[in-house]
Amino acid sequence: MPICVSCNSNSFTPDDVSGRLYCSNCGHLQDFDNFVDVYGGVSGPTGTFIRLGTSGQGTDYHYRETKIYEAKNLIDDVTLRLNLSPSRADEIKAMIAKITEGEFGQGNWFNVLIGACAYVAMRRDSKSMPIAEVASTIGCDDYELGRMIMRVVDFLELKKPDFPEFDIVRLYERTLQNSRMFGSLGGSVRERMKKQGIFLIQCAIKWFLTTGRRPLPMVVAILVLVAELNGVGGVSIQDCAKEVNAVVNTCRLRYRELLEALVKAAQVLPWGKDVTVKNVLRHAPTVIQYMEKKSMSEPGGKKHSEGGVGIDLRDVVSECLGRNCDADEAATEVEKLKKVSDDSRRMDKMKLSHECLAMVYSKFLDEMESFKSSGGFGTVHEREERQYFDPHDCTEWWNGKSELSKKLLLKNILEKDVGLDPMPPSYVKGLKACKRRRERINAAKQRIHKIMHPSNAHSDACISEDVQTGRKRKRRHTLDWEDLIIETLLLHQVMEEEIEKGWYNSLLDLHVFNSGVV
Repeated sequence: MPICVSCNSNSFTPDDVSGRLYCSNCGHLQDFDNFVDVYGGVSGPTGTFIRLGTSGQGTDYHYRETKIYEAKNLIDDVTLRLNLSPSRADEIKAMIAKITEGEFGQGNWFNVLIGACAYVAMRRDSKSMPIAEVASTIGCDDYELGRMIMRVVDFLELKKPDFPEFDIVRLYERTLQNSRMFGSLGGSVRERMKKQGIFLIQCAIKWFLTTGRRPLPMVVAILVLVAELNGVGGVSIQDCAKEVNAVVNTCRLRYRELLEALVKAAQVLPWGKDVTVKNVLRHAPTVIQYMEKKSMSEPGGKKHSEGGVGIDLRDVVSECLGRNCDADEAATEVEKLKKVSDDSRRMDKMKLSHECLAMVYSKFLDEMESFKSSGGFGTVHEREERQYFDPHDCTEWWNGKSELSKKLLLKNILEKDVGLDPMPPSYVKGLKACKRRRERINAAKQRIHKIMHPSNAHSDACISEDVQTGRKRKRRHTLDWEDLIIETLLLHQVMEEEIEKGWYNSLLDLHVFNSGVV
């Protein structure tokens, strides 16, 4: 007979609700002792508090409804961080509901799916949003997000024109508008930077600098260049790249490629040989003005000079004089040439070649050297001597009337002539790589011939030289892994044309290791 643990009484009364015993004297509730074993499976009798098949009345709100509710809240949070409108959030929800058949989801993969649908929704509306921005917002890798975007596009069967190509021009406008570094600029300066940037972006498209590449680094490079041309301080490649989540080294590479393209475009000018990557910013206003005039010219027109375009002689000569002369002296010289410039405008049939301009420019340099040696540049009037042309001192070089200052179709961009029509960088790089491999193949053949026929071999046959690069570095009497692989492939009688393509692993598996033989 049990006794009360509180008063040691043995008088108990059962509770009407729970069935537990409590002491009749002190009312102390005794320990639970009415557990009933379950017999016959889940349908057998159960105890008062211990049951099978349920975890309580709280599960009446099922797991599916909870999952969908939390998923929609997550979509609203991601769209808010991406600065998207509520209507855009509803569009993303409908897209995800169609993809998941109304089940939505949870976990890391669902965050990536939200980012992919947000990117697709913005691109369907021709409002470009870079993948790097979406990936940094949801906290995933760019490649993982890109794979999810491809799966979404394939599932929804999105094709042109419902799914247009990425618009780098709109991306530039969006970056310029949302950037904190350009928030304090006036409306006129911002509008001029917008037109100049669009002009340079479409020139970069024509020069194949954006083909097959990520658009953000080129946008950063053009933003920095346009800021320097308009005298906007405090804008660096590193700060601008971090703001838009771009790779800094890639942005610097695109910036250098853009400067190199401007140097090539400047070669048609009389002083083009003096333009380099280091000083191209000084000549950038004249180069861009030439490109703008060239794009506005009629193809095959009679009013243009031989191989050139109608450039304003006043601007050209004023820049030449402004390199070494004072402003007043340059203005005086320009006034002397006004009559000639006006006559050239009236005479449409006059032809002025670049050789003539180069001769005038060389004569001017000789006269300036003799003038300097005679002590012409003194400090009589206490005026500072200007050593170079500062593009910030003159903003009239930009006209902004070219069609390339507005968004054009790719077909129209390729039809424009901006004075430079280079080959794609990837194609040029491929030609250089094939040339380098050809030299390695020839060197390997000479080494093999020397071993097989030592009496006929030359002493300098086993020299392995790299193709001359920008550093102009050569390696002599040294072999690397590529030389050894080429020798092995040649010994296995692989065709030299196949080796030039550079698919070493495939050729080794096919001809050396015989992995293709079952």
